[in-house]
Amino acid sequence: MEEVVVIIGAGPAGLASSACLNRLDIPNIILEREGCYASLWRKKAYDRVKLHLAKQFCELPYMSYPPKLPMFVPKNDFISYLDNYASHFGINPRFHCYVESVYYDKNASKWCIVVRNNKLNTTEVYIAKFLVVATGENSEGLIPKVPGLDGFEGMYMHSSQYANGKDFNGKDVLVVGCGNSGMEIAYDLLYWGAHTSIVARSPVHVISKEIVFLGMCFLKYLPCRLVDFIATTLSKIKFGDTSKYGIQRPTEGPFYIKAKTGRSPTIDVGAVQKIKTGEIQVFPSIANIEGTEITFENGKSKQYDAIIFATGYRSTVLDWLKDGKDLFNENGMPKLRFPNHWKGGNGLYCAGFSRSGLMGISLDAQQIATDIGLAWKGASK
Repeated sequence: MEEVVVIIGAGPAGLASSACLNRLDIPNIILEREGCYASLWRKKAYDRVKLHLAKQFCELPYMSYPPKLPMFVPKNDFISYLDNYASHFGINPRFHCYVESVYYDKNASKWCIVVRNNKLNTTEVYIAKFLVVATGENSEGLIPKVPGLDGFEGMYMHSSQYANGKDFNGKDVLVVGCGNSGMEIAYDLLYWGAHTSIVARSPVHVISKEIVFLGMCFLKYLPCRLVDFIATTLSKIKFGDTSKYGIQRPTEGPFYIKAKTGRSPTIDVGAVQKIKTGEIQVFPSIANIEGTEITFENGKSKQYDAIIFATGYRSTVLDWLKDGKDLFNENGMPKLRFPNHWKGGNGLYCAGFSRSGLMGISLDAQQIATDIGLAWKGASK
């Protein structure tokens, strides 16, 4: 099957890319391994999650959120927004299409995409002039190597498998990671009656959603170092010295770290207060696991029924993309940083890899569609 543009991945990045191409009347298809679009949000996001940035910073191209929605959009409302987005722009992904390999055919000057259709149990081959990789940064949950984890006698899971704490009532649960997912899951577990601890493996900025909103607004007019100073000062006023409770603050500012590494500050949903009261205990990294007993690097140990790893994700691009070394590094992430990360050679692009969230996805999709439009229409003259 020959196509002008093949987009791999039907998350927000794939949907946005297709919408922008459709507006320019550029033929395209989306190949998606799951049976739905936005599967990370539908299947792998915990129930209470909300967008961590205000909705005006999380719009996909050419469609705003309904005015009635709150500033920080809940999960189900965001999924409804994506449903309306796909319908409005006539986006119809091909589901159950698991990409096995992609390579560039130099003789034909086109991309060859080999796909296993899991619904039909067939192998399909797509040929495309342009290829958009939209599988994103969060393609597969990452669980670090921990001494003794294989012999842990309780249960453990990645945060992408966590929906809510209903099944953990009365149990001792350890959450590894104090980013947004880790802190929010720890808070949710406490709400459901679990005895909750959290592992703070590295320093992190903990700030409120209101401080983030102010910072995002200030960045339009002020230098990053000044915005970081304001945000950090406000955070210290609101939360006090979190190091007393085991949460160390980085030396560099939250917005600088986001721009440099892609790591977001942790937006507090109420967990800090529970840490201060001792309802959520904080420990350093795990040193060893034996049976159900977990020993930490400070020498303390405790018995746990379950471990939830809120330890991030990895890109799986290099599992199937054979000719993309000019665009992607050995970790499956763009070699160049934002804003020059989205374009490779031979009609290869990536959307959703800017480490800038939905705002970055929107920019990627528009730039990619414009660039493909110029190349495709120029070649057809």
